[in-house]
Amino acid sequence: MSLIASDQFRIVVGLGKSGMSLVRFLASRGIAFAVADTREQPPELDTLRRDYPQVEVRCGELDVDFLCRANELYVSPGLALATPALQAAAARGVKLSGDIELFARNANAPIIAISGSNAKSTVTTLVGEMAAKAGKRVAVGGNLGTPALDLLDDSIELYVMELSSFQLETTDQLNAEVATVLNISEDHMDRYSGLPAYHLAKHRIFRGAHQVVVNRQDALSRPLPVEGRPCFSFGLNTPDFKAFGLREVDGEKYLAFEFQNLLPVRELKIRGAHNQSNALAALALGHAAGLPFEPMLAALREFAGLAHRCQWVREHNAVSWYDDSKATNVGAALAAIEGLGADIDGKLVLIAGGDGKGADFAALRDPVARYCRAVVLLGRDAQRLGQALAEQVPQIYVNTLDEAVLQCAALAQPGDAVLLSPACASLDMFKNFEQRGQLFAQAVEGLA
Repeated sequence: MSLIASDQFRIVVGLGKSGMSLVRFLASRGIAFAVADTREQPPELDTLRRDYPQVEVRCGELDVDFLCRANELYVSPGLALATPALQAAAARGVKLSGDIELFARNANAPIIAISGSNAKSTVTTLVGEMAAKAGKRVAVGGNLGTPALDLLDDSIELYVMELSSFQLETTDQLNAEVATVLNISEDHMDRYSGLPAYHLAKHRIFRGAHQVVVNRQDALSRPLPVEGRPCFSFGLNTPDFKAFGLREVDGEKYLAFEFQNLLPVRELKIRGAHNQSNALAALALGHAAGLPFEPMLAALREFAGLAHRCQWVREHNAVSWYDDSKATNVGAALAAIEGLGADIDGKLVLIAGGDGKGADFAALRDPVARYCRAVVLLGRDAQRLGQALAEQVPQIYVNTLDEAVLQCAALAQPGDAVLLSPACASLDMFKNFEQRGQLFAQAVEGLA
């Protein structure tokens, strides 16, 4: 493709899943563009060359002069905006944008936008199922599943989008019907200068939002108030006006809205206090978007949770085994340890460790002391994690996941649960968190 005037030319930077969705979108609308990627062999290179042979693509070190031929760069979420070549292009007046910004400009239906350090995939999926139960033509995706631009369709009545901080960095004005940051805890500290920078990226989700949903028990989830903008809240305490929470009647806990009991907690298939919070968040988002309670509660009764998110694997010798491999940060592991630990009769035997992404593990110390019988540690940051736990409970170091499972089987007692909730990324030992969870489940199923 020959280069043309910069006010009509775009460059897609990053040729992964979202990058390829940008290519399809731009090509379908006759917009002139090229592609660049820092990798010599990006994942979608063969697909690009097969389907769009006319598109210029440059692989390897980013060329600032080349980038400056465009007036707008669509940057992959996987590439930090602090990358020198991107900063140099921005300094010369090139706009840095992304696929979510482009999606927001072209979506013709209301958007429910969901971010947070933890639980966003569970809540996004659940809200999507609630909308489908309510008879809506709903599209679910973003950071979860289908890239945002591939969802655009004039027949869609509601979009439910999971958005990461990386995606939000390049989103100026989302204009969601309802937006939430479910929670904030340290994550991706290898990419951000600290928690405040991460917090600011997450809160871009609220730009232009018509309504917001906040977590009453996490002050960092609350945006600056905007006069006249409705705000609903969720939390595990007793709800009041415009709030979802838990109420107890004759020893039975209920999911509730304001002063109305909606559903006994025992009817949920998903276990633990953290999943009760997820259910309440989904109800708050759906309610704000106008979904009726009846189909939302029907979806809740059926929802069994997502793979690798505190997912029950099996019971063996009166011990339950749970795969929470998606807990790739401290906040997610904390939610699982506290949520499941308070929900079982015995103790937890925890498997943790991996690539800690520079996080501080100290927040795990007290919950581990309270709920765990022992901790089995593996991976790159196993020693650092063990030091942070300060020997609150017995620690066993292993080299493989199979070895970890065998150690846990020996340590656990009847009534206990074994929980894989690593508090770390998986890439030091595995292809991704899904592979880590699958190998864990295979090892558990292989127990005699």
